[in-house]
Amino acid sequence: MSQWGDDYPDGSDVDVDEPGGTSSADQDARNDSSVADAPPPLYYASVDEFVRLYLRLVYRRRVDGRNRCWAGRWWEYEEAIIRLEALWRAWEHLRLDPATGMSVWWRDHADHHMPVLLDPDGPFSDATEGEENTNRRGDPLPYVTPPAGLFPGER
Repeated sequence: MSQWGDDYPDGSDVDVDEPGGTSSADQDARNDSSVADAPPPLYYASVDEFVRLYLRLVYRRRVDGRNRCWAGRWWEYEEAIIRLEALWRAWEHLRLDPATGMSVWWRDHADHHMPVLLDPDGPFSDATEGEENTNRRGDPLPYVTPPAGLFPGER
């Protein structure tokens, strides 16, 4: 026997027609760890790309600096970077679940972190004025491009 479960005691391969049986090709595929361990490619290359191309466009809230605060320069706030990175990583993982992944992302992640980020006492509490920190109802969340190289792509 080479490994437990690879062969029958008589040295023959497992019969694929048997319930629960596997062929030697199936076993080879399981043993190819480079295929099994490779994470799926990222959809967004960085947290900045996620914020710029997705989050600010789908999470549209009126930001007036009193009831909700948001900084167009979100990348200047450590807590915001950490929370937005968590939102991005969770989105990347849950997008692969076609059944309930996005619902879980909204319920467990966006609906948790975004109110904290937008809270007048939250991390953007000093970003209350100016076009780069406010918007009108229905507009995307404000956005200012971060310095080059701050968020290198991970693809």
